[in-house]
Amino acid sequence: MEKTFALKGNIIYSRTMKQFAVCENGWLVCEDGICRGVFPELPEKYRGIPVTDYGDRLIIPGLTDLHVHAPQYTFRSVGLDSELIEWLNAHAFPEESRFADPEYAEKAYRIFLDDLLKSTTTRVVTFGTLHAESTFRLMELLEETGIRAYVGKVNMDRNCPPTLCEESAERSAADTEAWIRRCLDRHFENVRPILTPRFIPSCSDKLMELLSILRKRYDLPVQSHLSENPLEIEWVKQLCPGTRFYGDAYDRFGLFGGDGPAIMAHCVHCPDGEIDLMKERGVFVAHCPQSNTALASGIAPVRRYLDRGLKIGLGSDVAGGFTLSMFRMIVDAIQCSKLLWRLDADSPAPLSFEETFFLATVGGGSFFGKAGSFEPGYEFDAVVLDDTSLAHPQPFTVKERLERLVYLSDDRNVAAKYIAGRKVL
Repeated sequence: MEKTFALKGNIIYSRTMKQFAVCENGWLVCEDGICRGVFPELPEKYRGIPVTDYGDRLIIPGLTDLHVHAPQYTFRSVGLDSELIEWLNAHAFPEESRFADPEYAEKAYRIFLDDLLKSTTTRVVTFGTLHAESTFRLMELLEETGIRAYVGKVNMDRNCPPTLCEESAERSAADTEAWIRRCLDRHFENVRPILTPRFIPSCSDKLMELLSILRKRYDLPVQSHLSENPLEIEWVKQLCPGTRFYGDAYDRFGLFGGDGPAIMAHCVHCPDGEIDLMKERGVFVAHCPQSNTALASGIAPVRRYLDRGLKIGLGSDVAGGFTLSMFRMIVDAIQCSKLLWRLDADSPAPLSFEETFFLATVGGGSFFGKAGSFEPGYEFDAVVLDDTSLAHPQPFTVKERLERLVYLSDDRNVAAKYIAGRKVL
């Protein structure tokens, strides 16, 4: 792999949340896996380095999927007339039970990763299942692709089918710690473990206490679900009397940001106190617009969260969502915000294309550090897009060409992909 090289093409990325930077027929320089900048002319110091000329194609930063369920990918688009809890019991839980069989898991995860590699996604935060062996195999397969990822072994010891209910809180924590140690011994380059209590209804207080100990012991981030569905929220109130709101049920165990990073998916129905605590603790919101509509959970007030300064990225939430395309998540986020604005007189302005592209790149990428931009110092994640299949008689600007590709949401337009300076597709 070349340590220093350049890509040439029509480069576009987020300068700010409200503004694109565009460099037509420009050079994008990578050095030791880090972006050194975008240039209209190749600087003298880089003359002679290898250059891949992509001609009139577009070059954008890689996108981050901040919330996906890898074991659910192969049944996506099934059962979406249901709401969340019914859908989990009828479809998600029975499918995840099959991952007790390592051979089945191998087949399913290879299908997932083959499609993920061809997409615009360069970084992903994913749930596995409670099965440590299958989850570790998912990590090994992800490592081979070059995709940067956090992967979680799921924890659940109550309110779930016998095939998915762990023997006890102590056994769940012990299996999780053994899995963590195995991950650390493996010295993955691209993949890291993340603590994954599925959601409050499936995790006893004892289990949460033990996971809190593991979080501190191994300095791990956390991922889970928050305030997704009204029935789920009421259930949490019954299970956790004395808590102020759903997020409080995580926070009392130190699993809601603060000392360590945390991602909470959905956040559709967060009260003011919960929003304040998310801001205070630095919790990342994984906005999953497609899943929120598919399972009739509602429309997350993302503009409100942005105005309050929350950290936000986008998630596909397959299989509550039915595609891995982060382009489609950008579009769905925009459309949902428009509906909320039109239907709720108190709702602020809808999201713009610039803002949602920022969320899909810099917003989600920031969970990994400096990812999702071509500003100097960011990790070099780049996706090359070929829109020659989209015939048109009129001229389009680079931004308009990108907008068309995003709205048409077709990953077949991906011509090449680089992650941390390595060409993976």
